[in-house]
Amino acid sequence: MKKIEAIIKHFKLDEVRDALHKIGIQGMTVTEVKGFGRQKGHMEVYRGVEYEVKFLPKIKVEVAIAAEKLDEVLSAIQEHAKTGDIGDGKIFVYDLEETIRIRTGERGKEAL
Repeated sequence: MKKIEAIIKHFKLDEVRDALHKIGIQGMTVTEVKGFGRQKGHMEVYRGVEYEVKFLPKIKVEVAIAAEKLDEVLSAIQEHAKTGDIGDGKIFVYDLEETIRIRTGERGKEAL
């Protein structure tokens, strides 16, 4: 099993969610986050005063999947989150040792 965390732009969330649903991913966790990478923020103007925004708003999408779906899920996220501009985000992949559905006690792939 694998856990995928994808940091993407806000306006790409619906596209990514729909793409994952089409390939059979049934659940996900979405969190509003702030951060920066190579982009390192930008300048904004508020009430005539210019200030630096160091942490940019993004969305973190987390999904737990069977290992055999990894390439398909990664391709779907990349294709639907990409704008081609700086700040498109990153995808992180982790090994997932165990999953337990609290309600039923199911474990492993059955709990996904």
